[in-house]
Amino acid sequence: MTAWLSWSCGKDSAYALGLRPDVTGLLTTVSAGRVPVHGVPRQLVEAQAAALGLPLHVVELPWPCPNAEYERRTGAALAAAHAAGADTVVYGDLHLADIRAYRERTLAGTGLAPEFPLWGRPTGPLARDMIAAGLRAVVVSVDPVRVPAGLAGHPFDEEFLAALPEAADRCGENGEFHTFVTDGPGFRAPVPVRVTGVGERDGMVVAELAPAISPAAP
Repeated sequence: MTAWLSWSCGKDSAYALGLRPDVTGLLTTVSAGRVPVHGVPRQLVEAQAAALGLPLHVVELPWPCPNAEYERRTGAALAAAHAAGADTVVYGDLHLADIRAYRERTLAGTGLAPEFPLWGRPTGPLARDMIAAGLRAVVVSVDPVRVPAGLAGHPFDEEFLAALPEAADRCGENGEFHTFVTDGPGFRAPVPVRVTGVGERDGMVVAELAPAISPAAP
């Protein structure tokens, strides 16, 4: 049996992926062509999956999306995962007990077991472990109430960690910031991106990403 991984396109799910070599599929949600919350375009998430050599299973969500409809659509995707031979869904959650409890309730009776390989790890050392392991990411959104707005679009690196206010979680587990992974363990090639602008969406300061333009061949 094998595992699917709940793919947010960010650092936590990418690092969790590196700990589970038996993952055979990535499961993500998309609304209006973008990942909810931080708005990364679907084409960039597809580029990540291609670089990882894994199929991307996309749950299309309407906007707005009532919770009952969300659960109906994600439930169908979970049933497909089980039918394809998966027995586990891996999540990159770190320490939010209510989120973990929701995941566990969602999987109850599906034949799929939840797994949380990063659960409970101190987030300061974990963030540095990610960087040391070669994980590369761009900060795609920040909560300006808790993190300086100018950090949107910054690489997720030691300089970024040093610039975070003391009270901010170093992995952004409380929603302080979100990331898009461009390289790391398991990637066959980087997914180069460029920041085309910074704006505001639902109270977050968001860096708009697009595929990086390759230099013209001589």
